[in-house]
Amino acid sequence: MNKSVLFLSAAAFALSMACSSAWAAGDAEKGKKLVEAKCTTCHAFGKAIAKAGKVGPSLEAGIVGKPAGKVAGFAYSPGLTKMSGEGLVWAEDKLDKFLKNPKEFIQGTKMMAFPGLASDEERADAIAFLKTLPTP
Repeated sequence: MNKSVLFLSAAAFALSMACSSAWAAGDAEKGKKLVEAKCTTCHAFGKAIAKAGKVGPSLEAGIVGKPAGKVAGFAYSPGLTKMSGEGLVWAEDKLDKFLKNPKEFIQGTKMMAFPGLASDEERADAIAFLKTLPTP
């Protein structure tokens, strides 16, 4: 096989791996600023971000790696309740899909007003910040 073809194949593979796990390389500081600007209207983040949320569940105890729909005292949508019952865990890949388009990922989500984060970089940064919050 030609060396150029091998190089191009390896480069294409590396690029596809980087794109498929964009969330793995986010910037937590940029993510914190993004989350503060776009998420604190609805969600609280405790000491990490001083602003208090109002209508969504508190995320101050962390979310990455935790089962979905388990914040005590919050009335989740039927769609999230269903997915929670099916074992949805907020792994980084699931958060990436949800943050890209919440309405597509969870039918009937309460996050109807949030259009999602179309940018791979913004989602990666937001997830990097969420990873700094307490974990299970």
